[in-house]
Order: sequence, then C-alpha cells, then structure tokens
Amino acid sequence: MRGTDPDPVFAAPFVSSVMRVEPAWIDYNGHLNMAYYNVLFDRAGDEAFALLGCGAEYVKTHRHSCFTAEVHVRYLRELHSGDPVRVTFQLLDYDAKRLHYFEQLLHADEGWVSATSENMSLHVDMAAKKTVAFPADVAGRLAGMKAAHAPLPRPDVAGRRIAMPQ
Repeated sequence: MRGTDPDPVFAAPFVSSVMRVEPAWIDYNGHLNMAYYNVLFDRAGDEAFALLGCGAEYVKTHRHSCFTAEVHVRYLRELHSGDPVRVTFQLLDYDAKRLHYFEQLLHADEGWVSATSENMSLHVDMAAKKTVAFPADVAGRLAGMKAAHAPLPRPDVAGRRIAMPQ
C-alpha cells in the first residue's frame, strides 16, 4: 500500500453516495436523458476507483488512469428530475491491465433498478498513451475487492450481447 493508507474495507457490492437527477438532464420526453445515465454511472465509478487507489489523485501522482474501452447500458425504468439515486459497483474480474465490472443504478428511496451498465476499462499510462500493468498496491486492492465480491451472484445479464430476437 502507498504510504500510510489503510487497507480499505470493501462492501459487496460497493455502493455509491446518493446523487440526484438534475433538472437540466431531463429531455423532451420528460425523463432523464440517456446520456446522463452514463454521467451517474461514471460518478459512481470514480468513487469506486478512488477506493481502489486509482482515482483522480492517482492520475495526478502516477500519470496513469483507467479509460473506458466498452460499455453496455440497459435502460429499465425512467428517472425524473430530483430523483435520488445510488449506484452499486460489482467487480466481475480483472487482470494486469483491465477491469470488468457491473453497475446498477437504483432509486435511492424506493430501491428499484433504473438501469445497468457493464464496463471494461483499461489501465493506461497517460504519457505513453498505452495500456500498462496496475502497480502492486492497486493490484492488491483489486484482489481485495474481487475477494469481497466473489460471493455475489454474477448478474444474469452480464456478457449479454445486443441482437434481434430470432
């Protein structure tokens, strides 16, 4: 671990802070515009990445970051202006240079799932603009989170592809 940073305790799954749907994010259909679901997922991911030791401060000090390589979002139920939300983050797998995780966007008061997001992120050297291995401290935290999340059931829709019904 870096310096005197204590080992984090990983919730299974990680649960973000409460966020609110902002009025400017509502589209002409009267509900949360699809782009802002990704903003909420991204903000929650930032919280999880900070816990893993590879958040915003890590970018400043190490000049490495995590870049999104692929995302699959499912929109399940509408959100409206002012709705409180939380996001769960479940680490499905990782290797030396990649993270595979699954997020659920939940109404914070009522508990129903509004959307899900499956993600593949790459660990990138910002100067070289190429993928590199996680440093030992981050890899150790990834192992800790994976162990905490191992008892969770794998989401049924993880790995799902987009296709027309046959």
